[in-house]
Amino acid sequence: MQAGSDDPPPSELSHAGAVVDKAIEYMTGQNIGSLAIASALLGGSMALLARGLDDEAIVRILQNAIASVRSGELRGHTGHA
Repeated sequence: MQAGSDDPPPSELSHAGAVVDKAIEYMTGQNIGSLAIASALLGGSMALLARGLDDEAIVRILQNAIASVRSGELRGHTGHA
């Protein structure tokens, strides 16, 4: 992803999501724990973002992610779990 680029087309995002889902399924089948899988995916995602975005853009992405967690959007409802 290049700084200032448009969002990926929905088909590209859908394909990437399917690949990630399969990777998670594979790692789970290898008895890798959920926290280890999530940490590895997050670390890889951060490294990928750092290749194409400035630090402030990454901070905005992380702030949006934090807002999603706080609003309950991540779990599909509002309030605390």
